[in-house]
Amino acid sequence: MLTFLGFAMIATFLVLIMMKKMSPIAALVLIPALFCVFAGKGAHLGDYVIEGVGKLAPTAAMLMFAIVYFGLMIDVGLFDPIVRGILRFCKADPVRVVVGTAVLAAIVSLDGDGSTTFMITVSAMYPLYKRLGLSLVVMTGVAATANGVMNTLPWGGPTARAATALKLDAADIFVPMIPALAVGLLFVFALAYVLGLRERRRVGVLALPGQKTPEDVDDVEGDLVGATAGSADQSVPAASAASAGSAGSAGSAAAGAPAKPSPAAPSLSASAPAGGRDDAPEDGFQGLDPHRPTLRPRLDWFNAGLTVALLAAMIMELLPIPVLFLLGAALALTVNFPHMPDQKARIAAHADNVLNVAGMVFAAAVFTGVLTGTGMVKHMADWLVGAIPEGMGPHMALVTGLLSLPLTYFMSNDGFYFGVLPVLAEAGAAHGVSPLEIARASLVGQALHMSSPLVPAVYVLVGMAKVEFGDHTRFTVKWAALTSLVVLAAGMLFGII
Repeated sequence: MLTFLGFAMIATFLVLIMMKKMSPIAALVLIPALFCVFAGKGAHLGDYVIEGVGKLAPTAAMLMFAIVYFGLMIDVGLFDPIVRGILRFCKADPVRVVVGTAVLAAIVSLDGDGSTTFMITVSAMYPLYKRLGLSLVVMTGVAATANGVMNTLPWGGPTARAATALKLDAADIFVPMIPALAVGLLFVFALAYVLGLRERRRVGVLALPGQKTPEDVDDVEGDLVGATAGSADQSVPAASAASAGSAGSAGSAAAGAPAKPSPAAPSLSASAPAGGRDDAPEDGFQGLDPHRPTLRPRLDWFNAGLTVALLAAMIMELLPIPVLFLLGAALALTVNFPHMPDQKARIAAHADNVLNVAGMVFAAAVFTGVLTGTGMVKHMADWLVGAIPEGMGPHMALVTGLLSLPLTYFMSNDGFYFGVLPVLAEAGAAHGVSPLEIARASLVGQALHMSSPLVPAVYVLVGMAKVEFGDHTRFTVKWAALTSLVVLAAGMLFGII
């Protein structure tokens, strides 16, 4: 009964948000509450929710102060040179823009934190997507999939969990997997290239306003350095109703719907010169002003050093990540904006993002609390493991890899690696399959896991990109699942799994 209710609850949630019948935050709260009553455990709902909130509270705190910290770094101009370098590469070619998104997400993912990756990637690429009228779900899908492959780094979480659960060395798990993961990352870059070609066919190779050729984009790159500006002066552009409609139509086109010219930018082919400069501002788009008052060029070295030290401390685990971001945000705010009114203005500028993400995390705590507290997760995992045919015993590594896709999507990494993986490893050992092979196979589902509704970082991604979670899910899941299967196939081909 609990097995059926668990699958039904997850299916109901996904269907409702993809059909846009409910907002994610409402669905994360109301659907599990309803199914908790169906399971006959409504009286314990409060206990489940409090337990779930307690477990996710550190994550919510980390995201809150991480958003403030990186928002401040964007305000003071720390990432402006990176964005200028990306723009020089991307120019106005959709193919280069999408591939640049994948490359940037993969590079920033080296810090092992998905939220950081998404904040930097979206802040850098959002203005370019908006100005060129490209699909925002392409941006979120490519970024999430690239980050999912890189999430297997030993300090990223899954590898450490697998090593801990099976009492293995993390290096013994990860190092042999590098060739397979490299193939997966190359596949993401190839996917980005294909999606970029699709976007190029839809909108053409554009010339930004005032350009004679796409190659002249460097002349106006100052209009696109970062994520926001103007009087609002926030870390993410405010999306107007018109821009939201543009993003939706772009997402539909990227998903295979009939192509429509984007209202956000003129569709100019490479051979057609741009018309006269359009001085009217585009709906929902504001590029960072290279002369904005929040810039702190004299403090660049301090801000860069502080960021490097913060990321190094995260990797070395000197302090819990929420504590590191709390200290980093307080120090960055105090040094860069010593006057109290300026500090209040900076906090207010990022309050919208903080509230949205923190609210989503605590809503997800209801979902995970009910799944775990009622025992639905355990029953679902036991049913899936028990459904494995006896003859598949010698192929438990392959089975583990395949199961990692749905299980890491519908469960937290903790639930999968500490609850299910030991059972799979024990079943494999009975047929002579090494625990190392099982552990390596368990990593292949991470590309899909990063778009799971149970991953708090994905709400940072879709929130900053102004993309509906349902649109992101509908577009990304198929590509992320295919990426995971490519990693699994490469692992088997190389004899790693």
